Amino acid sequence: MADRLTAYAEWFPDQIAVAEPHGRDPGSRAGYGTISFAELNTESEKIARGLLSLGVQPGERLALLVRPGIDFIALVFGLLKAGVVLLLIDPGMGPRRLLGCLQEVKPDGFVALPWVHTLRKFLYERFPDARFNVTVGSRSRAGAITLRELKRRGETTGDLPHLNAEDSAAIIFTSGSTGPPKGVHFTHGNFNHQTMWIRDFYGIGAGEIDLPGFPLFGLFNCAMGVTTIVPRMNPTRPARVDPAKIVAAANAWQVTQAFASPAMWNRVGEYCERTGAQMSSVRRVLSAGAAVPVHVLRRMKACIHPEGEVHTPYGATESLPVASISATEILQETAKQTARGAGVCVGRKFPGVRWKVIRSTEHPLTTLDQVEELPPGQIGEIIVSGPVVTRSYVTRREFNERSKISEGDAVWHRIGDVGYFDERQRFWYCGRAAHVVTTPRGPLYPEQCEAILNQHAKVSRSALVGVGPAGRQVPVLIVEPRRKSLLVNPQARRRCQREWRELVKGHAATSSIDIFLLRRSFPVDVRHNAKISREELAVWATRRLGVDFRPSSGA
Repeated sequence: MADRLTAYAEWFPDQIAVAEPHGRDPGSRAGYGTISFAELNTESEKIARGLLSLGVQPGERLALLVRPGIDFIALVFGLLKAGVVLLLIDPGMGPRRLLGCLQEVKPDGFVALPWVHTLRKFLYERFPDARFNVTVGSRSRAGAITLRELKRRGETTGDLPHLNAEDSAAIIFTSGSTGPPKGVHFTHGNFNHQTMWIRDFYGIGAGEIDLPGFPLFGLFNCAMGVTTIVPRMNPTRPARVDPAKIVAAANAWQVTQAFASPAMWNRVGEYCERTGAQMSSVRRVLSAGAAVPVHVLRRMKACIHPEGEVHTPYGATESLPVASISATEILQETAKQTARGAGVCVGRKFPGVRWKVIRSTEHPLTTLDQVEELPPGQIGEIIVSGPVVTRSYVTRREFNERSKISEGDAVWHRIGDVGYFDERQRFWYCGRAAHVVTTPRGPLYPEQCEAILNQHAKVSRSALVGVGPAGRQVPVLIVEPRRKSLLVNPQARRRCQREWRELVKGHAATSSIDIFLLRRSFPVDVRHNAKISREELAVWATRRLGVDFRPSSGA
């Protein structure tokens, strides 16, 4: 994977590789520090040789816990060049979960901010193998050498390890939005294919300029010859981004591409619509992490280049990318079907991906001959295979049995989503398998039901949950209203509930739903701030309704 950076450093040595914010001026290039591709490649080689001089061996695991920016990207490529296995954990999951993930994966060292090393020293018994430690800061902490000293040690010559596609590159943890966070094993081959597929599918060319709202996308940029503009934002809180700063950076740098979660684009699109701001240089917007609402797609299309496009790639941490669809196709065709309860169309598969919709089961499937493939139009569980599909978890290994299916030397991954293929081989996502509500009258699928209620003018978004035991669950639609005044106005609330009941009765997917609860805001995932935590809402709904709840009593 790191060879890609070396190649672009030879082809475009003076092109800016990364620009990171310095100072307080988001609307000017003067407010950024930069590094060229040649300089970034040199820095990464110093880091690699510095690590080897410490005695780090290829295959050993180092946890990387630094802020997005030039140092982060240089360190990633430096660790990759040294043959180190990167441990990447989203800090947004909170300190308890983060520490738990680190303890499970047993790092051989930490490349981290000073406060992390202070915590490591305090919790030394949890990390007995952490003997290679580097502080990304001005002073050494807890026995760790500084990044400056590491690079000074790396000012030597000599060969770096030769790496193959099968060699381990990283362990990246899932967000834990549905179940515990799991450490996913990535090889250099996985990363290489991801880079090539994303580049070729979207026609991304060297020399483009990207503003990534998700830090890991900056790594793909450097492997594609694309300049990365690090945005002024907290990457763990995309739903709270200051949209003015995003727009200012895009215009100052004439950004051509931008990637972020739907939560971030929701704020940027609303700001542009309200103020008339434009990002006219942007020709490609990517958004993933959850289904992108139609109003977000429409607003983003309106504020970028007239010939620009918004794309919504589909996949999972363990298998990305799988499929993609454009905003144009959604707005002109599939959104109408979604509003009628068809689910969310995520598009056609990437070349090189194999996929099937199979009959859902909670039981492990060891080999492919145990699956029952379903015909188009029938809802089931999606499974995928291909060179971007990771083969195993290295923590929570019990999930390998639940999530992986063998086919000779190939591995299929059970994403955990349910949906169906249409006659054009597009996949329609109907929800997570864990979120399907199982009633006496049959299963109800979140994305089908929620889209119908979301058409109501006073609904910001909704969430389908089930109350009661599996197979006999009572379906409940929880509503986050557009105006919070609805929460304290009983008369208006009852009127809306009558309207909602009438609306859902007109559709087969929702005709059995009779209960509506209102909530000020929804809990969401830590990574993209976009996936609704329906497990938490189900517990909340059960408490609100009480043990003596009677379905016939209404809301």
